[in-house]
Amino acid sequence: MSGWTSSGRRACGSRPGDLPTKGTGGCGANVGSARLFSQKLVVGELQLRTMLTIKHAMQEWPANASGVEAGPSTGEPPVWSHCCGWGELAVPFAVDSAARAGLDLGPGWVNRWSAVWRSGGAEVTRLLRDLVEIPVAGCEPVRRFSWRAGQRHRPGLLYMVTTGRHHGFESLEEARLLLVLDFTADLVDVVSQPFRLQFTTRDGPRAHTPDFLALTAAGTWLIDVRPAGRVRDEDLPGFTAATEAALLCGWRYAIVTGWLANAAMTLDTLSSQRRKMADPLLVQPTLLQVAADGPRAFGELVEETAMPPIARAHLLHLLWHRRLSIDLAEPLSDRTLVWPVRGTA
Repeated sequence: MSGWTSSGRRACGSRPGDLPTKGTGGCGANVGSARLFSQKLVVGELQLRTMLTIKHAMQEWPANASGVEAGPSTGEPPVWSHCCGWGELAVPFAVDSAARAGLDLGPGWVNRWSAVWRSGGAEVTRLLRDLVEIPVAGCEPVRRFSWRAGQRHRPGLLYMVTTGRHHGFESLEEARLLLVLDFTADLVDVVSQPFRLQFTTRDGPRAHTPDFLALTAAGTWLIDVRPAGRVRDEDLPGFTAATEAALLCGWRYAIVTGWLANAAMTLDTLSSQRRKMADPLLVQPTLLQVAADGPRAFGELVEETAMPPIARAHLLHLLWHRRLSIDLAEPLSDRTLVWPVRGTA
């Protein structure tokens, strides 16, 4: 891997750490120190990774007279990354109240509906009235994730910093939800495919498996994910039944069809540096100190450090962990204003 300059151009030399040496006028000089060579190797690797991440994800917009605004205004109020909840980023789907009329909600309905979940490798069936007792800590996905040639969806596993575990998803849209939940910082735990809801309608018995059960500091969410335009009429009874089940348990229910414009791409970029990072060069304290004086453009802020390419990675890390803040309603670029967060400097 070759060194990269702060402008994104590859530096001279073909080996890791072949960066220009002061006073030589060229690249590839023998530094004569294993420690210095190792440090430059780390610099080169981080430069390549962060520059490619930023160039791929950031959208460049022309500056206004001040030269710092992050692109054209959306006309919407700001969504501050350090304090927003996941619901502020989601585009929900509202189920027509008329769909409720098709459910069997007559006297004793909680004794006719049931829920099935998996714990310890075995299925457990309980009446709906007992669903609130579901053991989230030991709960397993009730439906196994499968991979096969030619399938139209994209299942996989996503590592979440908040829980320290991998969680399953059945589509890229579900993976995006897990990423947003991980970012919002109030997540306690989340279970994929938490239970199978067995309910009755006027047309007979039905079943529905919600996508996620998320425990947050503010309460519990039961969540389904469907891309906009893909909610079918046959899905409505299941969504409506999930709404009733959530209400019975004191949970909140949401159907997510998309995300706030720009927010999804920005979170993808921030997530590249969400894991724990070593900071032997003390870049993060420098970034926090400079940002404490007031909002600074992303590009200007990293240039205030001794290692701008390294600072880009650490700035993304600080933004992901909400020690600094940006407006998620705007696209992320070098002109994006980065704001201090009280108590983090």
